[in-house]
Amino acid sequence: MTDDDTKSRILDAALAHVPFDGWSETTLRAAVADSGMAYGLARALFPRGGVDLALAYHARGDAEMAARLAATDLSALRYRDRIATAVRMRLELADRELVRRGTTLFSLPVHAPDGARAIWTTVDRIWTALGDTSTDFNWYTKRATLSAVYGSTVLYWLGDESTGQQATWEFLDRRIDQVMQFEKLKAGLKENPLGKALFAGPLKILETVRAPKLPDELPGRSLF
Repeated sequence: MTDDDTKSRILDAALAHVPFDGWSETTLRAAVADSGMAYGLARALFPRGGVDLALAYHARGDAEMAARLAATDLSALRYRDRIATAVRMRLELADRELVRRGTTLFSLPVHAPDGARAIWTTVDRIWTALGDTSTDFNWYTKRATLSAVYGSTVLYWLGDESTGQQATWEFLDRRIDQVMQFEKLKAGLKENPLGKALFAGPLKILETVRAPKLPDELPGRSLF
């Protein structure tokens, strides 16, 4: 059994305990007992206990989303609808109670950077799956903007009791529409003579910014 197989087995065993004990050391110990794995091995694979369990669950969802997007033909959709489809797909792959427990964990200052990295990785995988080829400052702005949309949509989704979470999908559409309107305004300013003059200096600096270059075998190109 590989380390990945062992991690998956422990994570599977942990999921039933998270609604009661959160992403915690208690959950890790219960998962070890249920899976029959040695505690020392589990601790080596999840050195920070519940935090690493939560991140492993999040990474699993990202991988499933990427696989589904790769198998889905989105060519007939507008680009904004492709983004909405990807975000919706990611949320539909998640369990709300497990995510709620994770949100509580990552709201703690000590774990907030881990939560931010997890969201960034998710949106990076979305942009990569949708064929984003930007290598300049737009690489960052696309991910930063979608991170804000994704994060706010997750919070809305956690409290949504509408049938089929329809209210969440409508909220998501509104947020994406707002982003698209901002992008149109930004494009208009770039074409406007006055806008060009005002932003000539800042834009010149931003043109020097490049996306990070990581080995091709890594999934996505996370900033962190």
